[in-house]
Amino acid sequence: MQGRADWDLVVVGAGPAGATAALAALQHSPHLRVALLDREAFPRDKCCGDGIAPHVLDVLAPLGAADVVTGWHPVERLDLAHGQEVVQGRMRRPVHVVPRTVFDARLVERATAAGATLLRHRVRAVASTPAATVLDGLLSATVVIGADGAHSVVRQALVRAGGRVSPKGARPRAVALRGYAPVSGRLAGRQLIRFGDRVQPAYAWSFDRGDGLANVGYGELATDGAPLTRQLMLGELERLVPGVVETGTDWRAHHLPLSSWRSGREQPDGPVLLTGDAAGLVNPMTGEGIYYAVATGALAGRVAAQALAREEPAEAGSQLRFAVGRLLGRHLRHTWAAGRLARMAPVIDAGIRSATHDPRVFDQLVELGLGDGRITRRLAGGLARELGGARGRR
Repeated sequence: MQGRADWDLVVVGAGPAGATAALAALQHSPHLRVALLDREAFPRDKCCGDGIAPHVLDVLAPLGAADVVTGWHPVERLDLAHGQEVVQGRMRRPVHVVPRTVFDARLVERATAAGATLLRHRVRAVASTPAATVLDGLLSATVVIGADGAHSVVRQALVRAGGRVSPKGARPRAVALRGYAPVSGRLAGRQLIRFGDRVQPAYAWSFDRGDGLANVGYGELATDGAPLTRQLMLGELERLVPGVVETGTDWRAHHLPLSSWRSGREQPDGPVLLTGDAAGLVNPMTGEGIYYAVATGALAGRVAAQALAREEPAEAGSQLRFAVGRLLGRHLRHTWAAGRLARMAPVIDAGIRSATHDPRVFDQLVELGLGDGRITRRLAGGLARELGGARGRR
């Protein structure tokens, strides 16, 4: 292990973040020796809402991979509801709902077609030497990208090494349960989000895939109280979206490491990079993470390729930290604030009422929850007016 590393770049995890990272690195430097590792064979399923925001395709288009949604009908309508408060609107840019079995496999195909080598391997140990980063004593790489999800082994290795990375338990988390159910007339052609009454943010959803099935599920913020059992989450889903539990199949649950105001700043210096869920990048208001995954994956791949071209792999970490901060820093601070506000039911109601009265507020809520939006003056003003009006009606 003292000489040249086995690989220029090893990407741990072949989900959207990892496959996009490999693709971006090879687009920049097609000659790179890139290994893309995953513990599972593709196609494989993942617990997810399957929503592919247009911002995802904005990232993938320059990489030649925007066609990964081909054959899946775009969804243009979104319904938001909490109790009697309801807003229905047409999204400014449509969303695709593509099963992860399809979306992830297509991205992996694009990465391997570009030159990445897909290896089925579960990484259990990460060690550093003066010459390379070594995985399980078997694989060595000049640069490593950790795209291995919420329970990232790469992240935990960086935690043990000290520095900027906070341990897993220091971040807020949500738990979500997902299944697939036949689409009924009232759920067809739309994304539905209906907030519940438990620990906020807590909501049920139904996202029409366009092929006769809808992605349905329920998620909420995890606390130190009673555990979120499958029975409880199915019960909440049935209460909020009646009929989907009886007809639903393929139920899967997943933990989501929600972004904090520090997310994006935790990337340490050095040749080991973090992306997507492994970097703790999940929207704390909605639980959406695919945009963050592909956006930071693309940044990590380019940064890795540039650092390798300059023969300065140790500079990759600081460069990625700067790039993520420039792209998402302000947005992440705003989503952290929005996530805190969304823990209060009156704020959720005020947001829905404001979006009912002002289509631009509706658009801004969509941007904040699915893309890279911010709390604008218009949105903040609408919330303030509705909250004031609610107090006046008491």
